[in-house]
Amino acid sequence: MNRVKLKDDDITILEQNFPYYSRLSDRHKKEFRNKLEKILTLKKFIGRAGLIVSSEMKLLIGATMVMVTFGWSNLRLKHFDKILLYPNSYYSTISKEYHRGEVNPKLGIIVLSWSCFLEGLNTTNDGFCLGIHEVAHALKLENQIRSNGESDFFNPGVYASFQKLAYREILGINSGETTVFRVSGGLNYDEFFAVALETFFEKPHEFYAHNPALYNILVQLMRQNPRVWIRS
Repeated sequence: MNRVKLKDDDITILEQNFPYYSRLSDRHKKEFRNKLEKILTLKKFIGRAGLIVSSEMKLLIGATMVMVTFGWSNLRLKHFDKILLYPNSYYSTISKEYHRGEVNPKLGIIVLSWSCFLEGLNTTNDGFCLGIHEVAHALKLENQIRSNGESDFFNPGVYASFQKLAYREILGINSGETTVFRVSGGLNYDEFFAVALETFFEKPHEFYAHNPALYNILVQLMRQNPRVWIRS
């Protein structure tokens, strides 16, 4: 398999359209690019409903995967080797509903609406980002998959602490308490984890002010701290 190599135009796109990358130090930017090349080499991007997948689409989705997994030097989400892209929200024959995105662990697929992904990418401080949300689901599932050498990367003690604190937040969401998290985070642990990561990356200072204990546990779990590089 020939490794994907980033071009100067790709780096310009990252600098201009991916704030996480532009805020990194030169050393971490190099690390980010190296990891992005590896991820783009491993993933197959497939357009649906007439969508032609561009190199920029691959770049920005791959960059989102790097951002979420940046705390682990060798984590590539190997199980999820296919990315399906629809131009807009799409109809699922399984749920009989329109979806913005989903993750299929059985087939190793992450599905995204490109317009919804782009909307989340372009608004970076509202705690809603489809790319982060679906990659978070994939990350949580990858931790449990024991067939490709990438499982059990969550520190078990830290993850247990996260679950305890998450349970309290879920109860609070469902009882109508004031919270920094979206209502959908109250559905179950899986949804809360995805919503929590959206908030972690996009509204870290608000997250910390709301629940510093939970925020600090996520810093330990994800092995990075967005409050360091996002100004309040």
